[in-house]
Amino acid sequence: MTTLLFSHSDAEAHLMPPGHPEQVARYGAVMSALAGLDLVARDAPLADDQDILRCHPGSYLDRLRAARPEDGFRMLDADTSMSPGSLQAASRAVGGACAAVDAVLASEADSAFVAMRPPGHHAERETPMGFCFFGTVAIAATRAMEHHGLDRVAVLDFDVHHGNGTQDLLWNEKRAFFASSHQMPLFPGTGSAAEQGAHDQILNVPMTAGSGGDEARQAWKGILDRCREFSPQLVLLSAGFDAHRDDPLAQLNWIEDDFVAITRMICDVAGWCGAPVVSCLEGGYDLAALGRSVRAHVEVLMEAGK
Repeated sequence: MTTLLFSHSDAEAHLMPPGHPEQVARYGAVMSALAGLDLVARDAPLADDQDILRCHPGSYLDRLRAARPEDGFRMLDADTSMSPGSLQAASRAVGGACAAVDAVLASEADSAFVAMRPPGHHAERETPMGFCFFGTVAIAATRAMEHHGLDRVAVLDFDVHHGNGTQDLLWNEKRAFFASSHQMPLFPGTGSAAEQGAHDQILNVPMTAGSGGDEARQAWKGILDRCREFSPQLVLLSAGFDAHRDDPLAQLNWIEDDFVAITRMICDVAGWCGAPVVSCLEGGYDLAALGRSVRAHVEVLMEAGK
């Protein structure tokens, strides 16, 4: 079996103001890093509104569409702005994640990586924030449950920032296990260990500033023990690479080998459960570290499928 790569040049149509860390060059850094790997490339399609509406109300989607500027930028909050191409890019991020779920559940591949921007794990039910418009991974999880009939989907998030949007969207969903490691205190301020979901199906593991790979690997051992107990039929990853020691937005000290180790641990548990893996790009704002880390991560996905 193989690993699929979902991407689309519309990722470059989402523009942010000059100097913003969630810049167009992130997409180029990721795609350049993946060049030469034996991946099966597919275009990320536009999302079906029905998939978005499983997690966000129609009024929210209408509000975002009405906010789309004809040119320039429109600020939605202090960190998140919209350009004329932003919603198209965000729609393809969701569409790519949903198409990847469809593909792996149809046994077309053991794994997939969705290389799109903007990220999605901060978008709450009716609130864009943290560079995010739609809860991409939560929407993909909900498609797996509602369209494909799965009743055990794991969503694992190793971005340095807590996936508050994913947590918000899956809080009441007993069919989904959500786990996150993240620096705390740090934006968005959520993610304490006390936040456990309506069905005790959410696990938050805060990490202290300055901690490194040893602490990360130990944290993920515990997370994956819980994940194995849940026995997911599908594993979705919010793959942020901003816990890297070179990243400008946080203070964890992970290196590429740590992403490799954590990805391998995840794939081992997914393999034990017989669950395919879909990984979706989230953060990572040092371009060189992002490229190296993404390549290392995807190489493990590819190895796990052999």
